[in-house]
Amino acid sequence: MGERRYNVGIPVRDGARLRADIYFPAGEAPHPTVVGRTPYGKNNPGYARLVDAWNSRGYVLVLQDVRGRGDSDGEFTPYRNEGRDGYDTIEWVATQAWSNGDVVTHGGSYGARTAWLTAHEHPPHLKAMIVMVSPSDPFVESPTSGESPMSICWHRIVDGRMVQNVEALDWMSIYEHLPLITMDERAGFSSPHWREALSHTVRDDYWEPLRYQHRFGELDLPVLHVSGWYDDEQVGTPLNFAGMATGAKSDRARRSQGLLMGPWGHAPNAGRKLGEVDFGPTAVIEFERYLADWLDGVLGRTPPQPAASVRIFVMGVNEWRDEGEWPLARTRYTDYHLHGGGNANSRFGDGTLSREPPTDEVPDRFTYDPARPVPFITDALSNQIGGPDDYSAIEQRGDVLCYTTDVLTEELEVTGPVKLVLHASSSAVDTDFTAKLVDVHPSGFCQRLCDGVVRARYRDGVDHAVLMEPGTVYEMVVDMWNTCQVFKAGHRVRLEVSSSAFPKYDRNLNTGDDIGLGTRMNVAENRVWHDAAHPSRLVLPVIPPAGG
Repeated sequence: MGERRYNVGIPVRDGARLRADIYFPAGEAPHPTVVGRTPYGKNNPGYARLVDAWNSRGYVLVLQDVRGRGDSDGEFTPYRNEGRDGYDTIEWVATQAWSNGDVVTHGGSYGARTAWLTAHEHPPHLKAMIVMVSPSDPFVESPTSGESPMSICWHRIVDGRMVQNVEALDWMSIYEHLPLITMDERAGFSSPHWREALSHTVRDDYWEPLRYQHRFGELDLPVLHVSGWYDDEQVGTPLNFAGMATGAKSDRARRSQGLLMGPWGHAPNAGRKLGEVDFGPTAVIEFERYLADWLDGVLGRTPPQPAASVRIFVMGVNEWRDEGEWPLARTRYTDYHLHGGGNANSRFGDGTLSREPPTDEVPDRFTYDPARPVPFITDALSNQIGGPDDYSAIEQRGDVLCYTTDVLTEELEVTGPVKLVLHASSSAVDTDFTAKLVDVHPSGFCQRLCDGVVRARYRDGVDHAVLMEPGTVYEMVVDMWNTCQVFKAGHRVRLEVSSSAFPKYDRNLNTGDDIGLGTRMNVAENRVWHDAAHPSRLVLPVIPPAGG
């Protein structure tokens, strides 16, 4: 074990000092350095494994409390100072006698978006990034209002300077509070950051400093992108990899992207089992070694890894597979059309999915009451939202439309981005439409794979609201994120369509009122259309079998 220095004050441009613990490897300096910046406390005992992993490979590890958290100066304002503070931290590290000038950022969740915002400040000595479970731009993960109701739990966790205990509160009751903007008060604290966000429920200039996914062309960096198929921020990681692999500033950067997607939630490599599903003994890997091998390669310490290296865990058959790109070039985007005789309500209804386009069919209808939303199965805390949960009981509700294929006679691999092209109408001026992809096992277990939502007022974009004309049929696209699943023979593919997934997404009150301030509820009759003029369809990224 090398030298350790605690609570080192790193100066930034406004005179504040951001405190860091610095862990040195054995051996003679200078060394490359890995920088991690966190709002959750740099002295977390869980970092011991991280320290050992990086020091054993010859890297200095710098763990820093972000501004206003832990031991660092200043006031914490989520994300707003991270780009500049990250730049100043990296450049300070590069001037130290123990640094060889190669500085890398390593962060997950909050720390991952922090790394992206730092990269767009272009610190000269930033040589690579390892970003895990990266949050996307505002309104990508939460396209209904910019914030999930469950985000209020996170705002409580980072209230003040230290991580707060949130176990004692009845969060499920808190998430039901209206208006949304005062949910912090219902939770027993005051969060100006929550209230300001709920005052900007379209993607306006307030959100611009937090965006980065339209700016990949400005970056000239190798990046390792890591997430899990059940990460509640999963959508950003494949988007970011593809954006950098095709649009980064230089050919070298485009060829130096890596993607690792496991059968994990928001905590990568945390175990082989998630919820009721056991993904087998290979689900847990030598994670730190994988990261270090990649980093050694892109820094030239060892021969580099293959270009555009992609490693994905294929659920269903529970095996790892290496690929050369994302999405996969051999993908066949395949339309599965919605069909039915007007009674697709619940899994006992007549809704079907097939490759055949519809002809003359009547729409399916259901009543959406925001006072009785369709539950999204999740633990109450914001640490992990959802998983491979069993929706068989929820699919008995009449306000959940179910469209199901025949029993599969052979395996079907679905790997890549999933979407629903939906033709729908409502009696309301605004409502939501949700979609969920489900693997129906022969046992009756209905395994959630991925899902999404569209808010009707944002059907043409989240930067402006346009209310509906009641009764008018609109085409809307629901981004259902990504999956990597082999549906085994004997299974069925199911699509759920409804108008709520609470508390993952805030309830649409069907009024068209201000989202943050609204309390008035209306009941809506919503219709899903599937006929020749309105071909609603699930678009699956089908991977043909080897040799097929």
